[in-house]
Amino acid sequence: MGLFKGLFNKKESGENKEENVIPWIPLDVLSQIDEIKRKSRTKTQVIFKHSTSCGVSRMVLNTFKSNYTFSTEQLDLYYLDLLSYREVSNQIAAEFQVIHQSPQLLVIKNDVVVFNASHGEINEVDLAQFI
Repeated sequence: MGLFKGLFNKKESGENKEENVIPWIPLDVLSQIDEIKRKSRTKTQVIFKHSTSCGVSRMVLNTFKSNYTFSTEQLDLYYLDLLSYREVSNQIAAEFQVIHQSPQLLVIKNDVVVFNASHGEINEVDLAQFI
């Protein structure tokens, strides 16, 4: 039993893994799109669109979270649960003229999407180039 406790319960074994805290801003209201556009004139805005029922989306999200190193002073990071807020997702596609995909990352500067990626491409982007 001690072997399994060590394998599956790392906290009890004294190992403290530092968790990366992501400064998500929930994106769940249509009016936030205008706010994102306005704020993009002075600070980079990033939207992560996630499908909570998709395994690929979950995997990409987990990798993105573990590699995220930016502060709230550098950019604003929005999280959109597109299954719960489909209307917001549809409006983002129309407003920014991007084809809806999931998962999807949008980088907005000066009212327009300057970069977007989906699926595995999300974790290959260097967000620092857009700050």
